[in-house]
Amino acid sequence: MGMDAFTLRNRHGMTVRFIDYGGSIVSIEAPDRSGRMADVVLGYDSLEGYEADRSYFGALIGRYANRIAKGRFTLDGHAHAVTVNDGPNHLHGGRRGFHKVPWNVTPFEAEGVHGALLSYTSVTGDEGYPGTLSVSVMMTLTDDNELAFDYAAVADEPTPVNLTHHGYFNLAGHDAGDVRAHELTIVASQYTPVDASLIPTGELRDVTGTAFDFRAPRMIGAALRGDDQQLRLAGGFDHNFVIDREEGAELALAARLHDPASGRTLEIYTTEPGLQVYSGQALGGVVGKGVTYPVFAGVALETQHFPDSPNQASFPNTILRPGDGFTSRTVYRFSVS
Repeated sequence: MGMDAFTLRNRHGMTVRFIDYGGSIVSIEAPDRSGRMADVVLGYDSLEGYEADRSYFGALIGRYANRIAKGRFTLDGHAHAVTVNDGPNHLHGGRRGFHKVPWNVTPFEAEGVHGALLSYTSVTGDEGYPGTLSVSVMMTLTDDNELAFDYAAVADEPTPVNLTHHGYFNLAGHDAGDVRAHELTIVASQYTPVDASLIPTGELRDVTGTAFDFRAPRMIGAALRGDDQQLRLAGGFDHNFVIDREEGAELALAARLHDPASGRTLEIYTTEPGLQVYSGQALGGVVGKGVTYPVFAGVALETQHFPDSPNQASFPNTILRPGDGFTSRTVYRFSVS
């Protein structure tokens, strides 16, 4: 590929391949109910693909995942302007966010765990952010077919931090068409509706009776056909769901994605309060791994804090201060049913 590529493989033959550029996962080979392996994430064949990428395929995202309105926020009385790269807004850390930089990678093996520690230091002023931020992501694959991301960060000045992994999943295989026949469950009774530029309005809206009610398994295609102004604004789903978690539960089930054809199931557990669901409406015509992806070719399920939190005091805090450490854990559990 012309870049540093790494492979994690467990005793069942499940493999996760990633590159140092963007910490991007380029393939995940997982078994179906017959034991047949398929690559279930969208991606590219070459480094050039990732360098030119505008879809954030498989990448680590920071400093701030998702949108910040107008690329502006005020912190401790000081106004800050970050890169505007998504209409009027800042998205996913800016033009040279964590998805467009080389990460340091240190592979390791422990008892039943195959992993790598990825690290990156973002200097003060990077894309307009205050303070130097040192980030590490421990990526591990277990023999239970669990792929985990353990995020950690420290800063020398107050700065917004929101980290995620931006994989697009098609459990039938990345080249198998679209995900409209997948069944999606989201453990969320509320979501954050957005304005015309996809910035949350500040409301936490009940999902009951809407296209956003995935508390019981629902076909993505059926939900996309819902008559909902929010779907029209985004051309599909590009929304943050407020995860329901039991009191005291650190790692909560956020979502379950199931492909009835192959039997593959993906469960996502996280310490994060939100889940961005992006249904891939802008993917049509993107040339990936030996295939041109259609609209809705994959669904991104990004664990996160809420979009635009630096400007919305009612949302959970995303400001990391010196002396405080940021930690977050997300687990992708693959199985068949």
